[in-house]
Amino acid sequence: MVSSPPSRSPAGPAPGQRNVLAAAASGITDFIAACGGDAGRVLTQAGVPEDCLGNPVLPLDLGNYCAMMELAARDTGNDNFGLWYGQQFRPQALGLIGEIALSAPTLGAALDNLARLFPFHQQATETRLTHDGDLWRLEYRILDSRIAARRQDAELTMGMFANVFRTCLGTAWAPEEVQFEHLRPGTAQDHSRAFGAPVHFGQRTNCLVVRDRDFERRMPGGDLARLTRLRQDLKTLTGGTGTVPFLARVQSDIRSRLPEGYPHIDDVAATLGMARWTLQRRLADEGLSFSEAVDAVRRDLAALYLSQTHVPMSDIACLLGYSELSAFSRAFRRWFGCAPSRARARE
Repeated sequence: MVSSPPSRSPAGPAPGQRNVLAAAASGITDFIAACGGDAGRVLTQAGVPEDCLGNPVLPLDLGNYCAMMELAARDTGNDNFGLWYGQQFRPQALGLIGEIALSAPTLGAALDNLARLFPFHQQATETRLTHDGDLWRLEYRILDSRIAARRQDAELTMGMFANVFRTCLGTAWAPEEVQFEHLRPGTAQDHSRAFGAPVHFGQRTNCLVVRDRDFERRMPGGDLARLTRLRQDLKTLTGGTGTVPFLARVQSDIRSRLPEGYPHIDDVAATLGMARWTLQRRLADEGLSFSEAVDAVRRDLAALYLSQTHVPMSDIACLLGYSELSAFSRAFRRWFGCAPSRARARE
């Protein structure tokens, strides 16, 4: 159980800040070892201090945290490392944000608090609880485009979220479906088994799709007074939801829209709460046009996606917003000086 945080100065948001509380890595060294990996090597390569992992309220750099999960998957040879780490992760191990969910009076209140307060636990992050009829979406995505490789983090986070439901509704609970923004992995059959539901990849965000029929169910450990105290503790400890540089925020929104085709500048501007001309002016201040910003995102994702050799080139082209494989191939030659098939052969 997590008590009030120790007396210390609030971290306070700083330019480009993107921290996550160390509770998000609870048990990670043991889990890496259990999967046959070398935890010390993984933490060193990721730049994560091992002594920080013993204190759930210390901040870790979010980029280093995500890198740690990707490196752990590689080191252990377990491509679904994040998936299984998340499935065994209980809310009470998640520190303040987990205890907040457990202290809510009902499941619906737990989800609402989780969605609204998770960006204090993990900065530079968007979480939303939205609904359409009797279907609700608990959405999650990292807003900082500088963190490109984040599949393991997405899969473990969806598992953590699913376990909030299971704490209230039992271990047999399953969502209607699960969505991930990353490409379909080669072992995707494990994902449907882990969540007990259909799983879709290459989506705009990561989310659990659920029905609202149990939202009034009482949480087993509901305690309104404790909930109020924990909420304040979290906000005081972290000082805010962090900041993401303007360009990284623009590129993140572009990334989320690419699977639907070439993103429209008006849609991106609306998401960022500004007029089109303001977006264009601020991009110009960064030395970029909108089309150049889109091109940069496509280039970075192409390099990431190409390493996943089980994914057909046509699927990569589609997920980068190209209507034809030939258009993707031309762009790839311009970026890297060779055909994508030749670059993949080098992997």
